[in-house]
Amino acid sequence: MCGIVGVVSQAPVNQLLYDALLLLQHRGQDAAGIATNHSSMFSMYKANGLVRDVFRTRNMRSLQGNSGIGHCRYPTAGSSSEEEAQPFYVNAPFGITLAHNGNLTNQEQLKEELFRNDRRHVNTNSDSEVLLNVLAHEIAQAADGFTLTPDAVFKAVAQVHRRVRGAYAVIAQIAGHGLLAFRDPFGIRPLCLGINETENGPEYLLASESVALEGLGFRFMRDIAPGEAVWVDADSQLHTRQCAANPSLNPCAFEYVYLARPDSVIDGASVYATRLRMGEYLAEKIRKEIPVEEIDVVMPIPDSSRPAAIQLALKLGVEYREGFIKNRYIGRTFIMPGQTMRRKSVRQKLNAIASEFKDKNVLLVDDSIVRGTTSREIVQMARESGARKVFFASAAPPVLYPNVYGIDMPTRDELIAHGRTVEEVCREITADRLVYQDLDALKKSISDVNPALTNVEASCFDGVYITGDVTPAYLDQLEHVRHKSSGKSQEDVVRTQLNLNPPVAAE
Repeated sequence: MCGIVGVVSQAPVNQLLYDALLLLQHRGQDAAGIATNHSSMFSMYKANGLVRDVFRTRNMRSLQGNSGIGHCRYPTAGSSSEEEAQPFYVNAPFGITLAHNGNLTNQEQLKEELFRNDRRHVNTNSDSEVLLNVLAHEIAQAADGFTLTPDAVFKAVAQVHRRVRGAYAVIAQIAGHGLLAFRDPFGIRPLCLGINETENGPEYLLASESVALEGLGFRFMRDIAPGEAVWVDADSQLHTRQCAANPSLNPCAFEYVYLARPDSVIDGASVYATRLRMGEYLAEKIRKEIPVEEIDVVMPIPDSSRPAAIQLALKLGVEYREGFIKNRYIGRTFIMPGQTMRRKSVRQKLNAIASEFKDKNVLLVDDSIVRGTTSREIVQMARESGARKVFFASAAPPVLYPNVYGIDMPTRDELIAHGRTVEEVCREITADRLVYQDLDALKKSISDVNPALTNVEASCFDGVYITGDVTPAYLDQLEHVRHKSSGKSQEDVVRTQLNLNPPVAAE
């Protein structure tokens, strides 16, 4: 999960890119970067930190040009080092900068191909640098000398689709030639296009979410289709082409559950409306499993669960109250590295209003339960504030499998629901009752809003990896690498799997 943006304007774009990244800050808080193009030269600045902390006036002044791309990151593949902040740059052919949201599942194979066949060197562990070099090689193969036509660009993207596996929404700029954007053939990660008509001609903005377009005064045109490429040339002419052989739309379900802002529309479905529907379906299941008369009040875990909680309370006919206040200057805890930091951050992030809990049976609603640490801490906070009983409901199904398509879901042994029954998870988070959303209901919540979304990517819930190349051996290797980099011993892994350690869960 990262935020990407690209702009072709009739005026300097540095402020536009900065403002767009602020609107996409929720998609990545680890690093930020901007690269602009001016007179066939690139200016770039990137560093670790929030957008507002990375860029200073002197940095913005150096980012000259009427076109550019931006990126805000949290790390998935690779590491959180500053060298892996995006955009990435390669000098041949022409000079290309690239920003990527997603994760490649065959990056090791691609690295080998780049070294053995393409004579290209990758200098970091980032799959985004691998993707940039694959794209650069294919553009070099397709270009006719110093000439780069739309046909050559689209031919190169078609070759990228043939070579690359995984999830990828990409925005790249080619020095002196134009801005390129494309989406993987399964449409897993989101990407949309907007336009602003000016006296001097059209301006185009591409971004991960529609909220970035609307907040900057651009009119939403459409989502980029799976496998499609968009090319805005040096004369601000827009060209589009389907570059994949068998594209199909399978947006990530977790975008609607948690990742995207509620005021965004992704692939024709309002995120807010889908979360309302999640609340309605969850209410139906709760009614079957918990006597409604035992619930005194429904409370959300701020912020992404609020629409579901409001609709759930309405459907159950139970009072809705706000019991937790969120400190907005603390980052998302499931994105934070390290269990100790996650546990510590929970109580810094949320503070309970004791009077709302005292002597009440409380139903807490969260968007999902990943590791479970946040859930456990919140249940304890509710009890300490005087709640008689604490029921817990998740607007998403149990997270049972790692996500390999661009969300930093942990290894299987770190997922609290993996290998446990609902009752066992309930005991782990110390709740009185626990109710999960059904997967079919989650999918229906999305398709109810846009009936065209008949398929969603839900691998973290059902273990079905749509790219077809994610095997148990692949997951084992990922977990081996992750445990090795974290310093976790095999004994630690086994103890966790046997439930001999304290629970290691959190959002």
